[in-house]
Amino acid sequence: MAKYSTFSLACVLLYLNDVATAASINSYNGLGLTPQMGWDNWNAFACEVNEELLLGTSEKIVQLGLRDLGYKYVILDDCWSSGRAANGSLVADSKKFPNGMKHVADELHGKDLLFGMYSSAGEYTCGGYPGSLDHEDADATSFASWDVDYLKYDNCFNRGQFGTPETSFKRYKAMSDALNKTGRPIFYSLCNWGQDLTSYWGSAISNSWRISGDITASFDRPDSRCPCDEDDYDCKLPGFHCSIMNILGKAAPMGQNAGPGGWNDLDCLEVGVGSLTDDEEVAHFSMWSIVKSPLVIGADVNKLDSTSYSVYANPAVIAINQDPAGVPATRIWRKQVPQVDGNGKGEIQLWSGPLDNGDQVVALLNGASIPMTMTAKVDDIFIDSDEVSVSSWIAYDLWANRLANSTASSIVQGGSLDYSKYYNATELPYASGLAKNDSRLLGQPVANVSIKSPLSAYVPAHGVALYRLKKA
Repeated sequence: MAKYSTFSLACVLLYLNDVATAASINSYNGLGLTPQMGWDNWNAFACEVNEELLLGTSEKIVQLGLRDLGYKYVILDDCWSSGRAANGSLVADSKKFPNGMKHVADELHGKDLLFGMYSSAGEYTCGGYPGSLDHEDADATSFASWDVDYLKYDNCFNRGQFGTPETSFKRYKAMSDALNKTGRPIFYSLCNWGQDLTSYWGSAISNSWRISGDITASFDRPDSRCPCDEDDYDCKLPGFHCSIMNILGKAAPMGQNAGPGGWNDLDCLEVGVGSLTDDEEVAHFSMWSIVKSPLVIGADVNKLDSTSYSVYANPAVIAINQDPAGVPATRIWRKQVPQVDGNGKGEIQLWSGPLDNGDQVVALLNGASIPMTMTAKVDDIFIDSDEVSVSSWIAYDLWANRLANSTASSIVQGGSLDYSKYYNATELPYASGLAKNDSRLLGQPVANVSIKSPLSAYVPAHGVALYRLKKA
């Protein structure tokens, strides 16, 4: 392998960062102008996949109204293949998918959903099935012939082709070029665990890129299988079983490299997957939304309870994620706080970011294990803006209109949706709804905020207070 001087490597990174910044303004392939939304089977089912699971889940996504909130990609993860044919093309497992992949795509498209598939930029996938390394053109042609709309592209068994940004860039670019050659618009999602500084070059060749190791349904538990802490941005050991707070910490400095067309991917949502508390699920969903991570459901939607469903179904929070400006919120400050219950250190954080219509999103995040009263001053909220001089803002609580548990229970048990109350983004896109000041996207006004009157909230342990600020 060629050796690079510190200077030459820095030049490569500067070049790739410039390319990424330009590409993030306009998508390299016209897709991903807002973060992708959908469902992926891996966290709930791993390799236990088949046609019945995908099509049954798609029906539930429609029945729950999730499709009309924007969750349109149904992503089939690993373990779908049975190998390669004599001509080298990938073959679907005929027992799991007896009617073939084109049939699955047709069924999903008939429900106004989109079909996502999986491969790896390696000799094998993570599950040990044939990978696409050195087969990029043939596999891209197969995906296009099956009418696939999305490719999740993993990093297992990569024959050691990583270790410098240039090496990883070239390996992932090969599939990017192959997909583009097919002429079919296919959303390209890199799953290389943030290795080799992906956030600096990902948007030049893809629509989203992972920034860390795999997530687990834990709010902040340290785990040796996720060996790098949240401040180690040049981590070479991404691992897995990474907690929500660990991944969020890794994402904090990466926002400037994302925007319309290319997004930092913090991994699938664990709402409804494990034993997270309701406050933890609300915080998890809120923070993924404001940093403009893809919102990909990792749970078994057929078994969602009413509270987890009502988290996924909050249009006021989704509207922040799908904001046309696509500016990830910034972590303004973080402070260590004492834990009087003896559970070690705790941390509180302020996040803030501008929105397309002149509004501002603000999150008071309590990572401590005890409730905290948190306060944010206006000059912190608008730290990089002249808006601090505006006399007054109205703070809207974005969780105030959360579905009542009785309503959510009725829907998950098969009840019908009342679209006069339940937002339908298929009929009225989020940007259009906000332009009309649709109350379902605004939450409830709860406070006036100004230089003399800071934003203050009592935030539950492992919870968040999330607001949209509008000029008074």
